[in-house]
Amino acid sequence: MTHSDSDVVLAVENLQTHLYTKRGLVRAVDGVSFDLRSGETLGIVGESGSGKSMTALSLVRLIPRPAARIVGGSVRLDGEEILEKSEAEMRAIRGEQIAMILQDPQSSLNPVFTVGDQIAETFQLQGKQPRGRMRERAIAALREVQVADPENRVSNFPHEMSGGMKQRVVGAIAVARRPRVLIADEPTTSLDVTIQAQYLRLLRSIQQQTGTSIIFITHDFGIVAKMCDRVAVMYAGRIVEYGPVHSIFATPSHPYTQALIASVPSPDTKVERLESIEGQPPVPWDLPKGCRFAPRCPFVMDRCRADYPPMFATQSAGDGDAEAEHAAACRLLEGES
Repeated sequence: MTHSDSDVVLAVENLQTHLYTKRGLVRAVDGVSFDLRSGETLGIVGESGSGKSMTALSLVRLIPRPAARIVGGSVRLDGEEILEKSEAEMRAIRGEQIAMILQDPQSSLNPVFTVGDQIAETFQLQGKQPRGRMRERAIAALREVQVADPENRVSNFPHEMSGGMKQRVVGAIAVARRPRVLIADEPTTSLDVTIQAQYLRLLRSIQQQTGTSIIFITHDFGIVAKMCDRVAVMYAGRIVEYGPVHSIFATPSHPYTQALIASVPSPDTKVERLESIEGQPPVPWDLPKGCRFAPRCPFVMDRCRADYPPMFATQSAGDGDAEAEHAAACRLLEGES
């Protein structure tokens, strides 16, 4: 799943993050591998509890301690292994090279500081600067994310702003120092449909201006279609399918991906009831031995329960072109590879 392409910005290989709970060991991220290329948007999609957010937190090494621990794998940012960096080195990397937009701006912003001070704090990591200069840079950052009247809004406290505006402030903080990689963890979850569309256009615009590579985490395949170049589908801590967005929408190969796409309503088609996925995800501290989707899969076979399937190239992967790769962890593809 990894590449030697010169344009790879972030290379993740066999990443493993475990949670140590009273009920047992949870393999929250269990051997995740993917590449992020320069200027592209990679979607990570799946149900709640699939491991998307824990993957993101592992990449920036902000997992909840002491319960969570990265126990294996590699994360290389521009060729440098960041899992081996000290905490002081990671503080320098965060914001400068890799940044994250969390899904809840209400909990991301400090209620006792103005938004201007919180944006300015990002720039202070580059060295002490005059207060007037910091205010100017904070205003410019708000203007960049299209906050109206930034000269006055810079003095607002978070509670004086709407949810959509707070989400823009969080975005301003994340992109202020032009990171190489931006991780957006379900940033539109708390926004209404109109504001959501505006925010997605804003992220696209920022990416075009800065060349930032984006990892967009979501449970919504509709957003994936609008935002992403490639997509990785996660289930129970593992990637079950990955490939170019157009290929996965045209020929979804894993039954879980097929079910997720089928559950997205089409505005052009009238249906009596929405599609749903039968059953529940597995208990995270007691995962099945074989395919983790097997208990919910309509195509399950005995061999699916025997051991976890490897990744198989799909027919849509075509002539071996790396840009067109498409693979899924499903025994249904075993005879095609």
